[in-house]
Order: sequence, then C-alpha cells, then structure tokens
Amino acid sequence: MTSEPTTSNRAEESSTGFTALWNRLPDRVGRGTRVLAWLVLISNILIVGTGGLVRLTGSGMGCPTWPYCTADSLIPTDALSWHSIVEFGNRTLTGVLVVIALLAFLSVVRLRAQRPELFALTFANGIGIILQALIGGVVVWLHLPPNLVGVHFFISAALVANAAAYVCRVYGNPGPRVRSVTARYALLVHLTSFAVAVTVIVGIMLTGAGPHAGDDAATRNGLDPVFWQHVHSWPAYVTLALTLAIVVGSFSTPTALKLRRWTLLLLSIELIQIAVGVWQARTGLPIVLVNIHMVLAVTLVAAMTAVVMNLKAPARTELSHTELS
Repeated sequence: MTSEPTTSNRAEESSTGFTALWNRLPDRVGRGTRVLAWLVLISNILIVGTGGLVRLTGSGMGCPTWPYCTADSLIPTDALSWHSIVEFGNRTLTGVLVVIALLAFLSVVRLRAQRPELFALTFANGIGIILQALIGGVVVWLHLPPNLVGVHFFISAALVANAAAYVCRVYGNPGPRVRSVTARYALLVHLTSFAVAVTVIVGIMLTGAGPHAGDDAATRNGLDPVFWQHVHSWPAYVTLALTLAIVVGSFSTPTALKLRRWTLLLLSIELIQIAVGVWQARTGLPIVLVNIHMVLAVTLVAAMTAVVMNLKAPARTELSHTELS
C-alpha cells in the first residue's frame, strides 16, 4: 500500500525540479547569449517598423480597444477592415518581443554576480516592453493623442538604445571599465549623442504635426509642419557635423579600431537618413519613405549608443594618464 505524498515531500520535489532547471541555464556568455542579444536589438527595431505601418496606413484604431481587438474578440473579426489586421499584427509582434526578452534574461540570470550589467540591461528591456505595451493600450483608449503617441515612439528609441548597449556588453569582458580615449574626444561623442537625442525628439514633434495621424479622427498637435521641418533639420545637420568630427578623431585615437568602425557606421546611417528625409519632404511624405525614416531614426540611436559604449575598455587595458590627457 503506497502512502500519499506529504506536503514536505512535494516541496522537496518542487525544489529539486527548480534546482535542476536553474542548473541548466547558461553559466557563461556563449554563442546563444550573443544570438539572443542581437535578436533583442533586431526585434526592437522591427517593431518600430510595424508600428510605423499602423500609423502610416491609418490603422491606429483598426482594433478599437485593448488588449482585445474588439469588445468581444481578442483577434480581428470579419466585420472589421484590413486595418485591424495591420494593428493586430503589430500587437502580436509585441508577444514575440516578450519571448525574446525572457529568453535573453534567462541566458544571463545565473551571471548576475559576475556580469551585473547584463542582468540589469535584460531586466530593463523586459520592463520597458511591458511599459510600452501598457502605453500602447492607453494610446488606443484615448484615440491616438499625438503627444502620447510621441512618448510611445520615444520609449521605443530608448529600448533600442538599451538593446544596443546590451549587444556591446555581451561581447565585452567582465570587470571594471575605464575611459580609453581622451577627455576631449569623449566630450565630443557625448555632444553628438545629445544632438542625436534632440534630432529624434524634434522629429517626434514634427510627426505629431504631420498628416499621418494613424486615424482620420485623430487630432494633431497644432504645430506648423512646414516650419518644423526646418527646425528638425537644424539639429540633424549639427549631428552630421559632430559625427564627421568624431570620425576624423577616431583615426588619431589609440586602440580605436572598433570605435572607428562604429563611427563610420553612424556616419553612413546619418547620410542615408538625411537623403531619405529630404526626399520624403519634397515628395509629399509617401508612406514607404516615412516608414524607412522612422526605422533609420532608431537604427541611428543604436549606432550612436554603440559609439558611446566603445569609449571605455576593460581596466586592464587602461592607457596611461599621459596618453589620455
């Protein structure tokens, strides 16, 4: 006659099962962790593209409520238009982001003592995605107010920056890091990153004044779109000038091969972004060009973040104070 398992036995079995699962998680940064880091970055950029399509195709209210698509259905119904499929597709991609974020977090959770920065970056990514989904729901409930839509995009840019930082750190060594460039060059890079942030913020304000509201009934922020196109170009050209300066400076910076590559990538993205921006402004803001411009904006943020991250190197490779003065 077998006896029923006691509460203590069940707790012990549960603890043993948890320990077994815990021990199967990675205990070092390997290829799988790096692949997941890239997936975090790519997925956070892609969702900007799909979110842009929602807005640009007028599908912002394709699913008129949240988290359900309609009051009675989680998914689009036959009674809804193709706009609901576009909107629901973007919502579905959020679920993919959550899965990738969870896997990335689990790939470094055992390393939280040795690599606390990886733990913090993946945790922040997961929290940011949840926050972004909640704000997206409020955006729908309030019928796409332009200022809140702008906040929604800004958080997306912040998540891309976080993901880019994570990619850089999974390829780095553990331990303290020190500045590996001169103070003057580091200041120049930080000024460039500030100019990038201003350019993105002004671009968000310009979008809130433009014709692509996401829905015919959505309001605009009241700014003059023609004037703000010029305002948007000012920090963009300042960013370009500063980027040219940091590219030139990278060639005279000791041990800066990786940094040089990132500055060149940053410059390339900016040149394409400026070309697309001018093109879209002169052709009446066609949907395809505006969406490319949006995706390039967050890609630019990612490249700028990578440049900033490469200003430091592991402490054991620290250059002398004379070299860095």
